[in-house]
Amino acid sequence: MKTVPTLYEWAGGREAFERLTELFYGKVLQDELLEPVFRHMNPEHSKHVAHFIAEVFGGPKTYTEDDNGSHAGMVRHHLGKMLTEAQRRRWMALLLDSADEIGLASDPEFRSALVGYLEWGSRLAIMNSSTADNPISEGEPMPKWGWGETGGPYQP
Repeated sequence: MKTVPTLYEWAGGREAFERLTELFYGKVLQDELLEPVFRHMNPEHSKHVAHFIAEVFGGPKTYTEDDNGSHAGMVRHHLGKMLTEAQRRRWMALLLDSADEIGLASDPEFRSALVGYLEWGSRLAIMNSSTADNPISEGEPMPKWGWGETGGPYQP
């Protein structure tokens, strides 16, 4: 039986996620549809998002322990933003383009898991952006994402 790495390990670890979000948020700030949403983001925002995704994908608890973040805190950032489907689609496209540009793992199994998570999270962000009430309570665990139906990366 072969060992199944976490999505975090397969992607290339912390450095890969930090490169991804740094490139991505640079694109966001140049995009007429998304720039207004992110105009006043904290300079550390891209690293916090990288650490969040990394933790969700099975990496170390950098987001919750070092960045003092939480799932409820991440959701709180979206409350009242009134995000649109057009913004969500652009966000997805720019993030996936950035993944290609940095050479993030491109095998179908990994990309299926990545796109599944991004679709799930971005659709929740839209839902949460139309309310002022956080549906996630402090102390609720971080989401955990895995390989899904593929069961792991293709390993001949």
